[in-house]
This record gives sequence, C-alpha cells and structure tokens, in this order.
Amino acid sequence: MHFIPTAIRGPLFMLVSTGFYVVNDTMMKMATVGLPPYEVLFLRGVAAFLWGMPMLFLLGYRREMHLMFEPRVLTRNVLELVAILSYVVALANMPIADVVALGQITPLLILLGVSFLFREKIGGVRMALISLGFAGALMVAQPTMQGISVYALLALANAVFSAARDIAGRRVAGHVPGMIVAISAVVVVLAGAGVAHLVSEEWVTPGTRHLTLLAGAGLFLIFGHFFIFMAYRIGPTGVVAPFYYSFTLWAVISGLIVFGELPNKLALAGIALVVASGLAVVLLDERRRRLTVVA
Repeated sequence: MHFIPTAIRGPLFMLVSTGFYVVNDTMMKMATVGLPPYEVLFLRGVAAFLWGMPMLFLLGYRREMHLMFEPRVLTRNVLELVAILSYVVALANMPIADVVALGQITPLLILLGVSFLFREKIGGVRMALISLGFAGALMVAQPTMQGISVYALLALANAVFSAARDIAGRRVAGHVPGMIVAISAVVVVLAGAGVAHLVSEEWVTPGTRHLTLLAGAGLFLIFGHFFIFMAYRIGPTGVVAPFYYSFTLWAVISGLIVFGELPNKLALAGIALVVASGLAVVLLDERRRRLTVVA
C-alpha cells in the first residue's frame, strides 16, 4: 500500500471501508427476511471468523494472534459490539432514513473527542466544512422523524459508540497489525451476538440463500473493519473523518442497484454537498501542509 500517496491514503481507506460496510449491510438486510436480527449477526460472525482465520495464517500473523486479546484492542472491539447491537435493533424498528441520519453525527463526535482527548486542532473552517457534510448527509437520508422512541436512542447510541470505537482505535499500539484488530472485532461481536440471541430470540433454521448472503457479508465485514481501523491509524482525524459521510453515497448506490430506489433531487444535492465538503477538507489540509513545508 506504500505506492498510494500519503496525503490520500487515509481518506481512500475510509472510502473503501464504508463501501465494504454497505455491501455487508445490504447482504445482512436481505438475510433478515426470515431470520431474527441477532441470529443474523451471529451467523455473519461465524462466516467472518471462518474467512478471517485462514487470512491471518496466510499473512503470517500466527505469532501475533495473542494480540487479539490485548486490552486496548478488546476495548475498541467491545465498543464495536455495543454499537452494532444497538444499530441492528434500531434498524429493525425504525425507518432506515432515520437510523442513517442519526448515524451521520459519528464524524463530528470523533472530531470533538480527539480534540478534547488528544488536543488535535480542528479549526473553524474544517468544522464548518464537516457540518456542511453532515447537512448533506441529512439531505440524502431525509429523515421522517417517525418512531422517535427508545429505538431512536439506540440509533444515537450506535453513533456514540462508533465514535468511541474509532477514538479507542487510535490508542492501539502501532505494532498491532490491522488484520489482527479486524478479526478480534469479529470474535467479540460473534460472542456478543450469540449471547444476545440466546437471551432474546428463538432459533430459526437458515436456508441456503441466508447462508450464502451471510458468507458474503462476513467476508466484506472483515475488510470493512480492517480499512476503517487503518484509515484512522495512518491519517489525521480531521481529514479522514469527513469521508465517513461516503457511507450515504454507497447506501444510495446500493439502494439503486439492489432495491431499485432512485434518489430524488434533494438527495442528489445532498450527495454533491457531501462530496464537495470532503474534498474541500482534504485540499485545505494539503494546502496547509505545503505552506508549512515552504515556511
């Protein structure tokens, strides 16, 4: 990956990560037709584990496997577990536009968090651009604000814990491979989803279609975990975080291709605003970097 210019590596990894996550979510949503949500999470976790472990051995990480249970890695991935358990319940009980809209506050929470914890300077212009990206994401999601209840709070909890996860990921030591962190997340979510299923759901025997979808979801999930962790590891938070909004762009593409949903004019304007704000943040950072080098 060293052939990718340093300035764009973090944003590019975030774009790839959100794309993989949307493919995973699309397959998950299709699999929930006929299966309870926590069972779907559990089966996806099994598939991701079966995909991921051979990858670890092929990449030569056998001796680093104990790092899957390193305290800071576990802290990050327990936050991932709480986020996904909140997300799947909210998604099952609210309009998807509302869940997506509430989730778009994650980058703002990350920036505020790192500004407070790590003293990273965000700057007024960058915050304004990020806020424009958030407004664009709302234009895409177009929330109806129906069903505001405990489920809306769970959707908000997903955003909060997702931000906490990515902030915690910055504290993971540099010698811990990204794939180790990704597989650790798979294991933690697998265990948590299994417990949640046993406590709250009845087992439903999955069909071949369900298993095929969840096998694909598990594979894309691993790469989503890997690239989002690496994005925040190698890129400045202020540059990487706005590209989390690309989740909405991939979601629109998925809706169009898989579900035949065509965005309206307001959504298209929102997409343009999301893209423009993200690119402006990168260009602003590159300009500042060049001025610093010249000085």
